Amino acid sequence: MTKIYLLENLGCANCSAKMERKISKLTGVEEASVNFFSGKLLIETLIEDETRILEIEKEVAKIIRKIEPNVIMKKVK
Repeated sequence: MTKIYLLENLGCANCSAKMERKISKLTGVEEASVNFFSGKLLIETLIEDETRILEIEKEVAKIIRKIEPNVIMKKVK
């Protein structure tokens, strides 16, 4: 399952890379990609359970806030 998010106020390419590395290490995440220029976060997972996906989203939001507190994460798909 692919999830796409828009990261508003993303201000640092280095921070984007840090987010990508940390999100990729989450249990259930097969791959994570942050495009600094478009501000998009793509998460690939094999999980179909919507409850677990919501838990992953919360973990991702925490990682993002810790690295760049002003970034707002919005679900696109």
